[in-house]
Amino acid sequence: MARAYYEDYEIGEKRTTPGRTITEADIVNFAGLTGDWHPIHTDTTFAAESAFGERIAHGMLVLSIGMSLAFRLGPYEALPQSFIAFYGMESVRFTAPVVIGDTIHLETEIAQLEEKDASRGVVTTNNHVVNQNNETVCVFSTKILCGRSPV
Repeated sequence: MARAYYEDYEIGEKRTTPGRTITEADIVNFAGLTGDWHPIHTDTTFAAESAFGERIAHGMLVLSIGMSLAFRLGPYEALPQSFIAFYGMESVRFTAPVVIGDTIHLETEIAQLEEKDASRGVVTTNNHVVNQNNETVCVFSTKILCGRSPV
């Protein structure tokens, strides 16, 4: 269902995205892009001796890919046509490691609708990034500013 305006959302609506497998290339490319070459992500020997026993994906990589999976639902499911701005993100928690070969998906729910004025509103979603074992690996909420339906 394509969404055009703030009014096209309802509190409690839930969506689940298709999955995406995290690869070694994802981790190496993210390390190169950000400069975060911490050995827990990039050094097999170091990571094998860690509490995780193997390399893990960067938390911010999991968050970035996880939240972007919403676009797999369609361009106007993730954001309405009247999208104005990414308004914010809150309560980010990394609750379990993601390793090479894990497949994650996003489960999202409309949590709050806030009218800003006659022409704009804020849509808040609560989000869970979940792995192939149905284990939540990251939670966060997002806020988007979008247009309201013309009267």
